[in-house]
Formats: sequence, structure tokens, C-alpha cells
Amino acid sequence: MKIYILVGTRPNFIKVTQFKKVAAKVYPQLIIKLIHTGQHYDEKMAAIFFNQFNTEPDYFLNIAPNQPNLQIADILIKLQQLVDEIGKPDWFIVPGDVNSTMAGAIFANKNNIKLAHLEAGLRSFDSSMPEEHNRVVTDCLSDLFFVTESSGLTNLLNENKDKSKIHFVGNTMIDTMVAFENEIENSEILNQLNVQADKFVLLTMHRPATVDNKEELSKLIALILSLSKTYKIIFPVHPRTLKNIKDFNLQGKIETVSELIFTDPLDYFAFQKLVKYCQFIITDSGGIQEESTFRKKPCLTIRPNTERPITVIEGSNTLITFDLLKIEQLILEIENGTYKTGSIPKYWDGKATARILEIIAQA
Repeated sequence: MKIYILVGTRPNFIKVTQFKKVAAKVYPQLIIKLIHTGQHYDEKMAAIFFNQFNTEPDYFLNIAPNQPNLQIADILIKLQQLVDEIGKPDWFIVPGDVNSTMAGAIFANKNNIKLAHLEAGLRSFDSSMPEEHNRVVTDCLSDLFFVTESSGLTNLLNENKDKSKIHFVGNTMIDTMVAFENEIENSEILNQLNVQADKFVLLTMHRPATVDNKEELSKLIALILSLSKTYKIIFPVHPRTLKNIKDFNLQGKIETVSELIFTDPLDYFAFQKLVKYCQFIITDSGGIQEESTFRKKPCLTIRPNTERPITVIEGSNTLITFDLLKIEQLILEIENGTYKTGSIPKYWDGKATARILEIIAQA
């Protein structure tokens, strides 16, 4: 049985690291090929991750940086050329909710290839998010739905998806964290940045709603200035965030803040060590909500909604508006020990990949 897995961005690389390893060990009849679109295309955003995970893509589409429609079109064309050359798979797997995901779903549908969606059923119910449309379209075209949390089950059933095709398997992102725990622990990032465990705040911001206009980005600057009075802040800066800070002439307000440590985008092991040993996290990311929940680390997510509600309901994540007073109140709860501790959701145990391959092997 041939299975092609399509990835394009760093968050989705992390979700597929164990497929070949599990197949080789348990399901040798499964031939798995990894296809990288190139949506995240530079050394820091792509190659270093594959090097750390010791798993190179079998095929690289090498699409160019471009507008979403043109990137999606490029993926469709190059996928068609590739499959015409190497043959159709029995199954096509797409993780997550990025443009590469939706392009892969459309390609599989138009080529009559069975499609499986990792992280199926997640919904923010926010039509302003490009990812929401990608999620919905991908689920409309899928033949198997692999669900990470209970909300995914509920959403898919409410959308009248075939219950027999929905499988609650857990979170493959957690599989990677579990598999590489030793490498994460051995990272020297704390020494390199001269910070002590549980003595710093981890900050990440990259979503357009947060960083693509001066008013919202100014709120981020104000937050940094407020936090720096008490905490050392580690801020791995997304290239777009850094560009906008410069373009809006806001760099001068923070470049002299001694407690702020800017870093380039970090390798996986380094970043996960920061997640594990920070005091708390402030972010607008999706995946970090899950990683912090697994670590039971307080996470304040500056977004009006989340497609991962289990991280709020059971985990250590809290959704919050960009209100400095409210953020400071939650930080006070973290400091005095009254912030929720959270629990690890069902099936977030490092075995989701094995469950998925068992289902596909029997399909």
C-alpha cells in the first residue's frame, strides 16, 4: 500500500515525524513517501527541522514564495507532474490547515485518490482566518478523519460526516515531543541565551491580525515594555513580525530593553526546551497552545477564538484579548499559584501515529 504525505510548513513537519518509523517497525507493507511543497522554504523555516528529525522529504516541489492562490496553483501543477512520474498512491494524507493542506486535498479529490486528514474537525468558527477555510474544504473532501480532540468529533458529526470514517486517535504533534524528549532536554539553548529555568517568559507573535497593522503591533510593544519590568523575555521573532516592527518604526521603543532577548526562528529542540522551562507563554499561535498544554505550562493566547478548545477546557491555555490589564491579572494568578494547572487530553500519549497507521492498514 502506497501512502503519500504532503507537508509545507514547520508546524506540519512536526506532525509527521513518526510515520516512517512506525511503518518500518510495525507495518512494513506500507510504503510511505513524504512530499514537501516548499511553502516554508528557507533554511531556518524548513531544512533545519528535517535535519533534526533525521527524515528528509522524498520529493520536494520547490514552489516559489507567492500569493496564496498562485502558490496553491503551483502545488497542484507540480503535484500532478510528480504523480504522473511516480504513480498514484492508495492514500494521500494531509496534516493541518495551511494552503499546502487544501491544495493536497483538492489534488487528491480530482485524481480519485483516497484522502485522510490529520487534525480533522478543528474549527475556530472565524471566517476571517484563512486557515478556517482550508480546514473546512479539506474535511469536505476527505475519506478518513483523524481527530485530535473531542471538539473535532462534535464538529464533524454536526456537519453530517460519516461517523464510521471518523477516528479519535490523538495528536501526532505530541508523538514528536515524546519521541525526541532526550534531544529536547539536551538542547543548550538556556545556556546560550544565559537564562535560568522558570525565570523567563516565552513570547511568540506572528498572525496577521496581531502584527500586520501598527495599532495592534503597538500593543505588542506596550506588552513587552510592561513585561520587561519584571521578567526576562525570550522572543523568537517571525520574519514578518520583525519586518513590520521595522516598517512601522517601532524598533526604537524596544531595542534598548535589556530584558528582551530577540532570537531568529529556533530549531525544534531549542524551542521545545524553552516551552518546557519557561515560567509562562504569551502567544497567538495554534500549535503552542497544544505544546504548552502537554507541558502543563500556563499559556495566554491573544486571540478571540481557538480551533483547539480542549487546550482551554482541559489544558493550561487561556484565550484573552489584547488588554494589558487583563493580561497582568492573569500573570498575577500565575505568580501566586492560583492559575489553573490543566491536564493532558485523552490520547495525547505519543501513540497517535500508530493508531492512524493501524486504521489505514486495515482500510
